[in-house]
Amino acid sequence: MKRLFITDLDGTFFNDEAHVTDISAEIINEFIADGGYFTFATARTASSAAGMTESVNINVPCILMNGVSIYDNQRKKYVKNNFLSHSDALKTAEIFKDCGVIPFMYRIEEDRVHTYYYDFNCKEMYDFFRMRGNTPDRPFFKCESLTDIADDKTVYFSVQGQENELERVTEILDNEKNISYAFYRDVYNKSIWFLEVFSSNASKSNGVKFLKEYGGFDHVTCFGDNYNDLPMFEVCDRKIAVSNAKTKVKNAADEIIGSNNDNAVAYYIKSAQYKENYMNERK
Repeated sequence: MKRLFITDLDGTFFNDEAHVTDISAEIINEFIADGGYFTFATARTASSAAGMTESVNINVPCILMNGVSIYDNQRKKYVKNNFLSHSDALKTAEIFKDCGVIPFMYRIEEDRVHTYYYDFNCKEMYDFFRMRGNTPDRPFFKCESLTDIADDKTVYFSVQGQENELERVTEILDNEKNISYAFYRDVYNKSIWFLEVFSSNASKSNGVKFLKEYGGFDHVTCFGDNYNDLPMFEVCDRKIAVSNAKTKVKNAADEIIGSNNDNAVAYYIKSAQYKENYMNERK
């Protein structure tokens, strides 16, 4: 049986300092070297996630931006993107503007994400911009209005802010059949919420379905902690929640393991590999 293990990053595979520990990296790299398959599903972009997981020899394309993109980190290529239509991208930009909420808007051009902004919704948005900077692999462009830029190359809108402010946007988006969103509390700053908007064709669940067929996998085990992992849980063969996961995520899981600070994902995979090798030896 060809098995895939796929994990969320923040709050699940990453520890509370947003790092992959040396222990986790060593265990997963041994698993991959022994013929295992491992990847991740995240709300992060390629430029953010790739650098933070560079210690792990990931051998299966990853799911980015909550399922918007499938990215081959080894070849530095997008395998699949779910773009918003021109009209839906423009409509989303207008909804944010009407609600007085200022997001970042992402477009993909020539295998690179371009980020557009015209101001910052809050200090956390400015800090996000300041920490990532304007580097060649992560260009930011200031514009007069996102409605001037939104087109059929648009894939994603992302904003941080207070729950009640962002809820106004979600209430309008609930009436848009071609537009989906993920709305959840930040793992690292409990007073801040994330709202991410994308095509209804994009989700972690559709990303898992694509990878299962793309890689010819017979069985997929996933790991998660937050609300945006629930779509992935719906389609995986086995669902694992870390002990620090939201209650709703734990209730949807087949099993609850240790926390993200305990290398729990890596140890679970190591144990599963040991059991499978043992069973194969007994055949």
